[in-house]
Amino acid sequence: MAKKSSVERNSKRRRMAAKFGSRRERLKEIASDRDLPAEDRFAARLKLAELPRNSSTVRIRNRCEVTGRPRGFYRKLKMSRISLRELASQGLIPGMIKSSW
Repeated sequence: MAKKSSVERNSKRRRMAAKFGSRRERLKEIASDRDLPAEDRFAARLKLAELPRNSSTVRIRNRCEVTGRPRGFYRKLKMSRISLRELASQGLIPGMIKSSW
């Protein structure tokens, strides 16, 4: 099990990314629009820099929903490889069985 503080920090980042997502997108569009004057684009970049760092989506780490493990993560199942194997062995995932020979 991952540290609770790491899991909570990541969930805080998810909330902040959802909260500031539209504002961040709008500022990025303004900053990258070549038709606007340079002053407006620069002002948009400054406003973008004032937003909290944790509101950026690239700072979000994919973590297992069961254990919070950050590595060996399957996006489709939102689960780590270890949790996936344990649940499959117990027969809790439909259509999946552990191969053994």
